[in-house]
Amino acid sequence: MVNKIWLALILIGFIFAVLKGDINTVTKAAFDGAATGVTVSFGLISVLVFWLGIMRLAEDSGLVKVISRVLGPVVSFLFPDVPKNHPAMGYILSNMSANLLGLGNAATPMGIRAMQELQELNPDKETASPAMCTLLALNTASITLIPTTLIAIRLNFHSANATEIVGSTLLATAVATAAAIVADRWYRRRSIRRTLPPSSPPTLSLKR
Repeated sequence: MVNKIWLALILIGFIFAVLKGDINTVTKAAFDGAATGVTVSFGLISVLVFWLGIMRLAEDSGLVKVISRVLGPVVSFLFPDVPKNHPAMGYILSNMSANLLGLGNAATPMGIRAMQELQELNPDKETASPAMCTLLALNTASITLIPTTLIAIRLNFHSANATEIVGSTLLATAVATAAAIVADRWYRRRSIRRTLPPSSPPTLSLKR
């Protein structure tokens, strides 16, 4: 569906350019955008490699395990229907740890593996389970301590102070995460209420 939307936007842009007789401007903008995309991608490589290396050092030094132990009770609260020793828990913890450091590229494969493991626990394979919805919400609105990717983009475009967004990003992602958790709790309770059997009406006994 997203591909169709992008294709429609591109076609609409070219159609209007032809109607206005300004096709050269659209063509130049398309090539300039492609060149900018390649430049930004190369600029991100060094920063992402650096932070992925830091993530690997954190794993080898045991820092990730420490973070996992700290986040363990939180994850158990957020995912009450997932057994503590299930492999999905490890992938969820790794996903959350990577998101905390702003490493979206490192968090994505962990999130995919967590979803695959949660699908194994899902009794209805055609519908996302509550745990899968929770993971999707947290991964989308994850609190970020260090917005690594954004800092890399700002550095690539020669920002005077690339790290000035750390405070605002932390505040915004904290609010987003809190909203995601509140919405998740509300929908979980609503789902539980729907699955509960209706209580039988009280009966009146008539004594003669």
